[in-house]
Amino acid sequence: MDSSTHKRYHEDGFDSRQHLESYLSDNPDMISVEDSLIFPIKNLMKSFTEGHVQGDILIDLSPGSMVHHLFAACDFFKHIIVLKMRDRCIMEMKRWVDSRTGAFDWNHATQAHADIEGNSDQLQDKEGKVRTALQHIVKCDLEKENIMDPIVLPPADCIISFGLLDMICKDKDDYIRYLRKLLKLLKPGGHIILIGCLEMTFYTIGKQKFHALNYDEDFARKALVGEGFIIDRCEAKKRTVMNDHTDYKALIFIAAHKEM
Repeated sequence: MDSSTHKRYHEDGFDSRQHLESYLSDNPDMISVEDSLIFPIKNLMKSFTEGHVQGDILIDLSPGSMVHHLFAACDFFKHIIVLKMRDRCIMEMKRWVDSRTGAFDWNHATQAHADIEGNSDQLQDKEGKVRTALQHIVKCDLEKENIMDPIVLPPADCIISFGLLDMICKDKDDYIRYLRKLLKLLKPGGHIILIGCLEMTFYTIGKQKFHALNYDEDFARKALVGEGFIIDRCEAKKRTVMNDHTDYKALIFIAAHKEM
């Protein structure tokens, strides 16, 4: 299939529940637990526990209805604001936050956090903390100058974006343009954490194939440095399992801050 015919996440949307089942569930046939769950959890916990990334407000801009990457944050931020581009993703995420029947089961991710922390006695407490911190799950429009127009968000101490730029950017100029919009949400001295897939051109949800931006570690680093940010942590990990669902070569985790 020609890449020009691939769907685009922010234009066409995808089934958010199917995305979770395919890439982030505890099903035996899930694509890769090590890549999609363990790698981001370990690196987020390291960044937070080192004591440099914390504060009052964390803003998350990630695709789909992912929650697992926010479990580590609830001990270090009082408020978590989640911004989504698709209504369906908001509904799916709120179903879990409100503990409704049929909500996606994140127990395996909570267990992974507990195993890494070495504290399996606080499984229920961990999910409760996340639900309490997730006070706002709202829609945004990255095409607007103020992506929350007419609302003005309070400046964030930290922004996390897990894979969003990979999915919405058609080229590297797009990456820089959207990255700048994310960075505007930070307060002076704030941190940004980017988690993404390197050298990926597509991913699939069910039978639908979606566009992904192909970039490497060097580009990701230079993009942040070019905006005046200092990289505190950068980890890349080669892909664990090969399959036909997506073609990324490695994962990347970058934490950076801008000097006051």
